[in-house]
Amino acid sequence: MGEREERIPEGEIHPLRPQNDGGEPRYPLLGLSRHRMEIDGEGVTTLVAGAGCPLCCAYCINKSVLRQAPTWVTAAELLEKTRVDDLYFQATGGGLCFGGGESLLHLDFYGAFRLLCPDWRFTAETCLNVPREAVVRAAALFDAFIIDVKTLDPVIYERYTGREQGPLLENLRYLADTFDPARLHLRVPLIPDYNDEADQAETEAALQEMGFTHIERFPYLIREDKQP
Repeated sequence: MGEREERIPEGEIHPLRPQNDGGEPRYPLLGLSRHRMEIDGEGVTTLVAGAGCPLCCAYCINKSVLRQAPTWVTAAELLEKTRVDDLYFQATGGGLCFGGGESLLHLDFYGAFRLLCPDWRFTAETCLNVPREAVVRAAALFDAFIIDVKTLDPVIYERYTGREQGPLLENLRYLADTFDPARLHLRVPLIPDYNDEADQAETEAALQEMGFTHIERFPYLIREDKQP
């Protein structure tokens, strides 16, 4: 699922500077992937990939979210790019999945965009390592969350992501208490050189104790030519 790469030196990370038109929120678009099924939530979905992420994971599958300069689009401009799939969304209960980098960095934009397409299903793909207020706002805007938990071992988590685990845990507890668990899909990967199946099992058990029911365990697949 991922490729092994060295972490990006700080000076090579593209600065994410929002661009606004008279205060109108914009989204840092990197690309669209249409007609996706059983990957990003219910029904037929379009993945909207955006720039920016608070983590710098060792096996990041999409380094472009940190390196590539995005195209900043307004809500009306993104609707024009995605409305072609409205019939699929309406027929299957699908919609848009915002991911690529960290989706919850762009909440002002989602508020504006939701007003233009209130019937579409919005799914956020997130590492959940963001301030609590971002998750509170997102819970009112999104229909579902796909959460990349990685591991609940704090040492492994920080070594792999470069960030402390605290915000993730706090936000998991918040969602467990306030959000429909059927609309929360949690992912727990087996990460070569970082964790093992025992850690996966311990993380899954801890998540179940919090009340989560939709937990996916899977291995990261590293290409042979990228093996140490």
